Amino acid sequence: MLLKRLITLIIYGIITFSQVSYGQVDFNKTDDDLGNVSDEFQEHLFEALKQKAIENYDKSVTALLKCIEIDDSHSVLYFELGKNYNALKNFGAAEEALKEAVSQEPDNEWYLDELYVAYVNLKDYRRAIKTVKQLVKFHPDYKEDLAAIYVQTQNYKDALKVLDELDDELGLSSDRDRLRNQIYNATGRKKEQIENLKERVDKDPEAEKNYLALIYRYSENKEEKKAYDTAKTLLEIHPESQLVHLALYKFYLNDNKHEEAIASMKTVLSSKAIDAEAKVKVLADFVRFVSENEQYEAELVAITSELTQTTTNAKTLIELAQYYLVKNNKQKALDYYLQAERKEPENFGLIRNILLLYIDLEQYEVAEKKSDQALERFPSQPVLYLINGVALNRLNRHNDAVESLEMGLDYIIENAKMESDFYKQLSTAYTGLNNLKKAKAFSDKAKSLEPLE
Repeated sequence: MLLKRLITLIIYGIITFSQVSYGQVDFNKTDDDLGNVSDEFQEHLFEALKQKAIENYDKSVTALLKCIEIDDSHSVLYFELGKNYNALKNFGAAEEALKEAVSQEPDNEWYLDELYVAYVNLKDYRRAIKTVKQLVKFHPDYKEDLAAIYVQTQNYKDALKVLDELDDELGLSSDRDRLRNQIYNATGRKKEQIENLKERVDKDPEAEKNYLALIYRYSENKEEKKAYDTAKTLLEIHPESQLVHLALYKFYLNDNKHEEAIASMKTVLSSKAIDAEAKVKVLADFVRFVSENEQYEAELVAITSELTQTTTNAKTLIELAQYYLVKNNKQKALDYYLQAERKEPENFGLIRNILLLYIDLEQYEVAEKKSDQALERFPSQPVLYLINGVALNRLNRHNDAVESLEMGLDYIIENAKMESDFYKQLSTAYTGLNNLKKAKAFSDKAKSLEPLE
């Protein structure tokens, strides 16, 4: 009875039945009793299960082979053997063991599933297809695996046929759409892809995502008018749609409909339904637009003031900082960089930009303190030593500046411009210390690294 209970535990998955699963498995099955077996058999079986549980798969294999030597009539032994071989990435041996298990129980879903794993890893797609077709009768989800293998083997016609069947049976799926788009991209069948999307719109004119997909594909195919018309149709059907404005604002900009474009951009940037990455791209376009059309700057300021109160995305704040840098409003740029730093405190690029702005804004005490703190986290970044040295020189702490700059020189790798900047600061420091000989030596070194005109 103990042996029967142990085997039942295996089948119910308390001991993991597979390192990789490509389909779904029915856990409502039990295994046949192994019957009366010898103490030696039981000892080896317990050892096999114990070793497998602690991931000593090779020792588990050895114990299972000893079980098979004693009695090879139990399919579960070959199944367990195959699982161990799969875990060891010995897929050829796994195939042989699992084929034996399947020969004893041809309709055992678990055995077929594990054999399928071996075939996929062996890239034996012909046998993988044959096996997954057997598995489809247990779960329709295996059909997606079948479509994926057809794509892998460039059998795109059969892959699309299977995807169409699944869409008809189960409805649309983003995973299947990705696979479908992979096929269209690989084959260059753009027209067929668009026809498929148009059919979806016709079948379900209320489904917003179908329009969005069609707009995207038209745009990708450089059919801008059709994309624009589709977006306008979607807005007529769903006037409350926010996602459509991801496309509309660009069309409005191209059409010189500035007021409509700004309204669409505002809708996107204030929407909770649109992800942060998409908003960053729209904000970048908004910033570029305002750079060329300064009369709309108040609109940008209004929406960005709302954004900064709600956004959790540092990229949005960085985009705004860069806009104000272009406008030469360094204090405003610094304010946005500091907000971004609070969200990404380990972002070295942010820290560097903040420190450089402190120097530009002549906030030397803050620059010195923050560069010291940054050096604790990034001790091999020469630019931090340079900034630190500049700040110390401006604070007339020339000995400290020399110490910091000389330390930073060791971290410069093939950067003549930065090396020259270090020498200039060392010259400044030694001038402040009234050591004119060393000041001149470093000044000469800096000049020797400057490009010839």
